[in-house]
Amino acid sequence: MTPTKAAAARKPARKKPAAENGAKTRASRTPRRDAVADATAAADAAIEEVVAAKERMRGVAREALGISGRDTAPPLREGLALSGVGWYPLVALSTLVVVDELQGYAFFVLGPEISSTLGIGKGALAGLSTLKILAITLATLPTAAYIQQRGRRGIISIVNAFAWSALTLLTGLVSGAWGLAGVLLADGATTGTVRATHTPLLMDTHAPSVRVRVLSFYRGADAFGNIAAPLAVALLSAVFGFTWRGVFIILGVVSLLAAIVSVRLRDPGVGRWDTARVREVVGGATAGPEQVRLGFFEVCRRLLIIPTVKRILAASAVLGMFIVPLNTFFFFFLEQRWGLGPGGRGVFFAVLPVFAIGAFAVFGKRGEALFQRDPAAFVRASSVVLGVGAILLPLSVYSPVLLGLVVLFGVSFACFGLLGIGLTMTLLSIVPAPMRPHAAALAGIFTAAVGGFGGILLLGGVESTLGSTAAIGFLVVPGVISALVLRTAAHTVNSDFDRMLDELVEEEELSVLRSRGAHLPLLSCRGIDFAYGRLQVLFDVDFTVDAGEMVALLGTNGAGKSTLLKVISGIGLPSQGTVRMDGADITYLDAERRVTRGITQIPGGRAVFGPMTVADNLRVFGYSYGRRRDAIESGIDESFAAFPRLAERRDQLASTLSGGEQQMLGLSKALIVKPRLLLIDELSLGLAPKIVGELLEMVRRINEGGTAIVLVEQSVNIALSAVEHAYFMEKGEMRFDGRAAELLGRDDLLRSVFLEGATKAVLT
Repeated sequence: MTPTKAAAARKPARKKPAAENGAKTRASRTPRRDAVADATAAADAAIEEVVAAKERMRGVAREALGISGRDTAPPLREGLALSGVGWYPLVALSTLVVVDELQGYAFFVLGPEISSTLGIGKGALAGLSTLKILAITLATLPTAAYIQQRGRRGIISIVNAFAWSALTLLTGLVSGAWGLAGVLLADGATTGTVRATHTPLLMDTHAPSVRVRVLSFYRGADAFGNIAAPLAVALLSAVFGFTWRGVFIILGVVSLLAAIVSVRLRDPGVGRWDTARVREVVGGATAGPEQVRLGFFEVCRRLLIIPTVKRILAASAVLGMFIVPLNTFFFFFLEQRWGLGPGGRGVFFAVLPVFAIGAFAVFGKRGEALFQRDPAAFVRASSVVLGVGAILLPLSVYSPVLLGLVVLFGVSFACFGLLGIGLTMTLLSIVPAPMRPHAAALAGIFTAAVGGFGGILLLGGVESTLGSTAAIGFLVVPGVISALVLRTAAHTVNSDFDRMLDELVEEEELSVLRSRGAHLPLLSCRGIDFAYGRLQVLFDVDFTVDAGEMVALLGTNGAGKSTLLKVISGIGLPSQGTVRMDGADITYLDAERRVTRGITQIPGGRAVFGPMTVADNLRVFGYSYGRRRDAIESGIDESFAAFPRLAERRDQLASTLSGGEQQMLGLSKALIVKPRLLLIDELSLGLAPKIVGELLEMVRRINEGGTAIVLVEQSVNIALSAVEHAYFMEKGEMRFDGRAAELLGRDDLLRSVFLEGATKAVLT
């Protein structure tokens, strides 16, 4: 049984109280309450229809996005024809990634000569490489933010190509360490934009059935760049006798010519082969619920709580240790251990990518079929590749013959290339299409910054004690550990892929319902899981509140009531499930933005700012009005009219008020902000019955004004006297959802701390 079906089995659907049942709660029946009940029933029916659609369409949506469960993949030519773009975008982007390699590899190969000419030591040269890593890191996220706002990934790719062509030319003209540092910073910035641009662009340009092979082709071009750059350096320096400056100038001209190939690149649009395909199979309508646009850091925060993403980023960091600092140390290792000059080092690194290109050619179609059959098996294969590469690396540096070094290091190099394809394909397949630039940017940061800086510190420390050979060999330790971590992602990747699909299907199904005029609830929480660290406290929680409704959320201490309110208000982010308001997904929206959308929370015992006066507290409550001072002052006057005792103490510090007066002050927030949904946590906490009665009367007045209210209470007597609908939570699960009066008949739920309150709650 799936989690959704299990939840439906244990949670009864809401039902309107039967007319023939003469019993009623203290909350009187009114035409308004009847209308709210009818609307609530309709909203619940709409939500259940969405849940059923997700269950029904999940398999169809998986196949639409290329997860067919079969070992089949169309020929690449057919797949490109299906994509409707031909070879040009793939060839153009592949050409650009070749250009990107020229400056970087030439710098590494010619490192000893540059060091000698400019008087820069090995440590200083490694530091300059670190500056480039820093530039890559700093440029990656702003590029993703720009793409989120403007798109234009094709234009960004073209501008980058011409920029690093100019930078390659400038490298040959620098006269000192500062000039070299500036060029490396600028080159790193352009490389950082590539990480957030190229692979998401490839994913949106090409159909899911060919993406692994497209990425393999692209990575093969990258590997070809790894051949072309050092081989060009070897030919230009050793054969034709150019100095390192002449080499960079010639490579800059070549880069400029290659960049011209990219001028016809265009952005096909975000989610062309993902969101659009799901919309097609679901039958989405053009009119849908309002879409909430997440901010940049909201997107990043969302990505970082996806289990598979966290594991892939950990593997990316270790991959960065092998890619970023290893090059610098390995060139010096070749010079010291084997006496290779610029020509020899260039030839050595020109041979290595041949292994990678061969691996990509073999892997492409097989990897495509494996991913389409089972993404979990694809991830397991990636972890094996990482482990093999990590083990072969130390074996290569301890090889007694140069041929053994070339073969072992070449196979290790190929493994890391295949790992890059596996990590990229998995990462960008389990996140929504609009978030792919952010995911690629985060992976780039973990590769270049976390892995790069970590690798430099690790290799530098070991080398100073044991030498270059031991330092390179020591990388086997983080490599094997990372392979084991990545393997655990096989247990989460399918569920994360289905989660992404469910969100797409849910979005489109809501569009269908809205186009039919269906009534959607004000608040809908579906399948909410939440954990504090490794301690999970909410389990598959469903919770719905309609406009104008007042519900009670009951449960013993530690049941998860306050945690659920945190998820609704945005203070805590769920690890699973969705929170929607009027059908719009606000699951990962920041708390302050939820206030502007109409959600306000009054926390029990912490509803005021103690060091501030009563009047200042009220003004702070109205911050969301911005410049509308008249609205704030009107709300303050209304609060003083509702609670005369606050007016008497307007200049008194909130910390000196009694408990009841502090709750009055906290409740005044609703009179000022006028939310659509008010969350009240423990209204009666430690208060006398008379004060509770006054507060409860004000809660009713706020509700009658159209504000929906969620009342969290320990006292059953208080809660059930105010509402007709109640939820009961126990140990993080929703155990009851129905009429408040019906809850009194559930002796299995009302126990312990509730028994006394339950016996006092009489029906009138």
